[in-house]
Amino acid sequence: MSKSKKQAQKLEHDSNLSQKSHLGTWFRGEHTHFNPKRIEMVPETAVRDKVLKGWLPQEPCITPSTQITAFGSCFAFNISNWLARRNYRVLTKDEESKGAYVVSMGEGMVNSFVIRQQFEWAWENKKFEDALWHGYDAESYGYDPEVQAETKRIFDTTDVFILTFGLSEVWYDEPTGNVFWRTIPREVYDETRHKFRVSTVEENRENIEAIYQLIRKHRPDAKMIFTLSPVPLIATFRDNSCLTSNSVSKAVLRVSIDEVYRAHKDEGVLHYWPSYELVSDVFHLPYVEDRRHTERAVLDYIMTEFEHSWCINADSPPPSLRAAWVRACAAAGLLPKRLQKVVEKRHIGGLENLLANEKAKTAGHPDREEATRALLQALLEEWKAEDAAKDVAAE
Repeated sequence: MSKSKKQAQKLEHDSNLSQKSHLGTWFRGEHTHFNPKRIEMVPETAVRDKVLKGWLPQEPCITPSTQITAFGSCFAFNISNWLARRNYRVLTKDEESKGAYVVSMGEGMVNSFVIRQQFEWAWENKKFEDALWHGYDAESYGYDPEVQAETKRIFDTTDVFILTFGLSEVWYDEPTGNVFWRTIPREVYDETRHKFRVSTVEENRENIEAIYQLIRKHRPDAKMIFTLSPVPLIATFRDNSCLTSNSVSKAVLRVSIDEVYRAHKDEGVLHYWPSYELVSDVFHLPYVEDRRHTERAVLDYIMTEFEHSWCINADSPPPSLRAAWVRACAAAGLLPKRLQKVVEKRHIGGLENLLANEKAKTAGHPDREEATRALLQALLEEWKAEDAAKDVAAE
């Protein structure tokens, strides 16, 4: 084959690369996606195109009748609340289910060991010798058969499991190897048996694989959406800084999730939602003063994007993705802060004034000014179209 034909074949295989890059020295494979430039991250379609690519379902499949169970790290709390407010069927928000630990302590189950324990306890009747499960006030949660039965009932009727993994640092009982929900209450701590460690990629992969197999065994038609919580460690028990320990903790889990996903993606029931990447790489860690919890506008955007991607409800369309994107970018400092209030109040006049002022800066760099103004102009036109439609309906 001639050199020109080989180059043409490369171009045919991969539409994501420019011709110039193809004519270079290195073969880049059939699927090459570059890290986006900042100007590419301006439109409201940026996340769909540059972050969610490869992770979306073929079509939205969560309806108001779909039964959802969401638990794990505290980020699961945001998912549950959002979907429940939007009138989706979240079993872990039901009043009748509040006795189950995945409801009362669902956002406190922050590692893969304890999430696995809940599935093994409910479905496989696994017994645990130690008092492993403790609440926020160090109260002991036992292994009540009624709670176990309620947990099983929830799992048995779930159509979509949304599981959020939070950290890989664990406290465990050395003689048995069993892992605690959280740390150990001071009054029962025994230095001869209660130990701390950083769990490995392989251990977490094994736990997540076990969870996957249990759901496939007992709920073969259920879908699974795994997420990694963007909420960092509040503290580390290692002899180094919390910030650096957090990097390791998240990396361990992210690799573990990806290994299980790659092993089973062709089965079509396991999915990943990149909440962690959205907070860290798109919005650049937009935390409030505690440097742990994410700005509300950013959380709202992530869930708006989730609803657009996963949910379908003809009677209640999801909120505007463009408005949520602008508000989140403003909250994260990627757009002027004043735009957050403009969007929250849906202030058409305020947006018009900003766009009419040619000297006003809407972007942090001149190269992004035109694209940012186009985004804001599109939002303004969206609002005006909505108002016009309401006026017509009112006539």
